[in-house]
Amino acid sequence: MVVGIDEVGRGCWAGPLVAGAVLLSTPIAGLKDSKKLSKLQRERLDAEIRVSAAAWGLGWVTPQEIDTVGLTAAVRLAMERACAAIAAPYDEIIIDGNLNFFASNPKAKAVIGADNVVPAVSAASIIAKVARDRYMVEQAVLFPGYGFDKHVGYGTAIHSAALREHGVCSLHRQSFKPVRALLS
Repeated sequence: MVVGIDEVGRGCWAGPLVAGAVLLSTPIAGLKDSKKLSKLQRERLDAEIRVSAAAWGLGWVTPQEIDTVGLTAAVRLAMERACAAIAAPYDEIIIDGNLNFFASNPKAKAVIGADNVVPAVSAASIIAKVARDRYMVEQAVLFPGYGFDKHVGYGTAIHSAALREHGVCSLHRQSFKPVRALLS
């Protein structure tokens, strides 16, 4: 029984960092890295994962928390929060990437590219991406003019132009260089 963990939104200029943790009880067809799936495929799989997984959790870290603790600590915090929702027993934790954020846990290891080859990690990637994207679409209504429904906080030309036109809002990560440059 493997708990898969992955995060989304690490490089975004705005919005939360979200980690997913999933413990699968049965195989789910079509799982792979969320970035390699269409929005429709992700949403269909998200619904299936939430219903059929033995356990799943999401860990949210706000832009203000990211600015306070730094990005690496924020990723660890998001993963800890996601994993805290896993109450079922498990044998191993696999974290996507090259850094084992749970190094003190002998059950945990990091695997580069796990989001595309370990089903539980793929599932974690999917639920985190769907949850974060939905949140950013909701925020686009509250913060019109930034295009959060299109770029979901990533550093695109549209986002950069919106920042110059409207300035920094509370969703922006003020410690990130492109945002910080507009504050000075």
